Amino acid sequence: MPTKAIFFLFAILVMEGCAKVPITGRRQLNLVNEGEMMAMADTQYGEFLHENQPMPDGSADVQRVRTIGNRLAQAATTYLNENNASDRIAGFEWQFNVVNDPTVNAWCMPGGKVVVYTGILPVTQNDAGLAVVMGHEIAHAIARHGNERMSQGLAVQGAGMTLEVLTQQKPSLAGDLFLQSYGIGSQLGMLAYSRKHESEADKMGLVFMAMAGYDPREAPKFWERMSGGGGQAPPEILSTHPSDETRMRDLEAYMPEALKYYKP
Repeated sequence: MPTKAIFFLFAILVMEGCAKVPITGRRQLNLVNEGEMMAMADTQYGEFLHENQPMPDGSADVQRVRTIGNRLAQAATTYLNENNASDRIAGFEWQFNVVNDPTVNAWCMPGGKVVVYTGILPVTQNDAGLAVVMGHEIAHAIARHGNERMSQGLAVQGAGMTLEVLTQQKPSLAGDLFLQSYGIGSQLGMLAYSRKHESEADKMGLVFMAMAGYDPREAPKFWERMSGGGGQAPPEILSTHPSDETRMRDLEAYMPEALKYYKP
């Protein structure tokens, strides 16, 4: 194929793959069909819960996580509907589960598949603190950050590699790449993208929690508690997350905008 034709085809793919992230307006390039990502999420989520027994429905922690999660999901849906971005959650079927694990973590896969680890609950301390965490993770899924990371990972595998091909040829690698893309594993090699995604999810999460009736001013307090959790944090340039100081400064800067959506 002539060089000009190849360039033209690439330009079309880029234009079709580009979209704007809600709230921030950043243009992103997602080369993986979101339907494929949600189908893979169904499989991976089921496997995770099979290997990590979720806490029973009657648990107070589960009930609290689901109550907060449903309020955040409804708030996000309202925002997206009002801003002509409802396609971001097309096909989502929200699920909220808690696993008894001391790891300080939580995540959300495509399609609204959420897991909260019990290890993070003492740090959240209250409903607003938990809304900070869950709103942030929900924002990752709505912003399709995992798709961006997956697209980057596929590009590393070689030209023309698609998720379908990788799944057929190297299913184990495809699964590992998926889990890494959603923070359920190492993310080395994607540091710059990851820090950008974390900051973006912070802003989106503030809006969602504010609309859900949770005070967004709890967010800097939560990250201050995280920074005092013990252990020496790596330099920001080597971390997949912004430093706690950077994160709190950015949250405070965005707070006036987030508070516009807060109606207790």
